[in-house]
Amino acid sequence: MLPLLEMNIDFFPGAGLTRNSPPKIKPLLDTEVLVSIDPQILTDSYVYVHCHFDNAWEDALLRIWKTTFLIDQLTGIKSALLHAENITIAPLWTLIPDNRIHTFLLIFEALPKLCTQFDLLEIIPQPGGFHVRDIQRNNNDVYHIEV
Repeated sequence: MLPLLEMNIDFFPGAGLTRNSPPKIKPLLDTEVLVSIDPQILTDSYVYVHCHFDNAWEDALLRIWKTTFLIDQLTGIKSALLHAENITIAPLWTLIPDNRIHTFLLIFEALPKLCTQFDLLEIIPQPGGFHVRDIQRNNNDVYHIEV
């Protein structure tokens, strides 16, 4: 359970505020909480991959496996899938209606700092996994790909 935050209400007479003005509220954090936060968490970043699937078939089924990675082409370092939105994780399936574009979001661990190009690879024990090659790295690590 997180500690309760104290509220510090500032009133500045002569600064244009009146008793009827809403007070400025500053949350105060306990220093023990600040010290306990791992510095790695504060500087960590993520890679966001927005995937677009144009369903030209009848009632297609999609899913993503936890063994999906972004792989730096220079070093071979893998960034693991952390979270998926709007798509199920195997073994469950997501039904995509006929002739619809389905979008979903994959969130991965950060790529190595020197990475300039990477692949998205779903490593699965059957044919048909997602594989998107030669994705050029950008400054904000947000990507839109067709799958």
